Amino acid sequence: MKITWPGHACFLLEGSRSVLIDPFVPSGPIRAVPDIVAVTHGHADHLGEAVRFGKPTVAMNEIAKYLRDRGVPAEPMNIGGTIEVEGVSFTMTPALHSSWLEEAGGGYYGGVAAGFVVRMDGVNVYHAGDTGLFSDMKLVHDLYRPDVALLPVGGRYTMGPQEAMMAAEFVGAPTVIPMHYNSFPAIEQDLTGFKAAIERTTDMKVVILEPGGSVEVGEERGY
Repeated sequence: MKITWPGHACFLLEGSRSVLIDPFVPSGPIRAVPDIVAVTHGHADHLGEAVRFGKPTVAMNEIAKYLRDRGVPAEPMNIGGTIEVEGVSFTMTPALHSSWLEEAGGGYYGGVAAGFVVRMDGVNVYHAGDTGLFSDMKLVHDLYRPDVALLPVGGRYTMGPQEAMMAAEFVGAPTVIPMHYNSFPAIEQDLTGFKAAIERTTDMKVVILEPGGSVEVGEERGY
């Protein structure tokens, strides 16, 4: 699987299908052509360009209704559920964060925030969504055994590097890719220490991507 980080919390997973998670980058527009879109919560910097893409979109039930009202073939689900779309499995996991549909105004409820475990071509990817640290991340490891963990590290609106180091330990994925940082001044971070500490004390590999950068994961890559 090829994992590309367009920026912020947006990731493109490319294998037998192309899956775009949280389709927003500050510079926009996103140049990918996904088969499937997934949205972790309703904030504008995560819902992003979902309506423009108009692709099958996996989302919290309330967000899916909003998207369906706008002609998007959305697939509704909720925390703990698993669905399959075009051969790709999505399990919705908890996240500690707020959510409302900012594009629709302050009164449009967006359900709760979430994360996903995406399974495609034998690779399990955990996108934590916007979240603080919580101990039940250990269950993500025990239940789903992710190969890759995409973790927010920006602080202020999500956990920061210190908490994300513990999250990485809880999740136990061999590959950790930080996200949701350096998009705006309020979430600027230097991750030199984050990478060094994790790789010095565990067998995990931290891959720090530049916006637009990619990494190949899977058995053929050894991590």
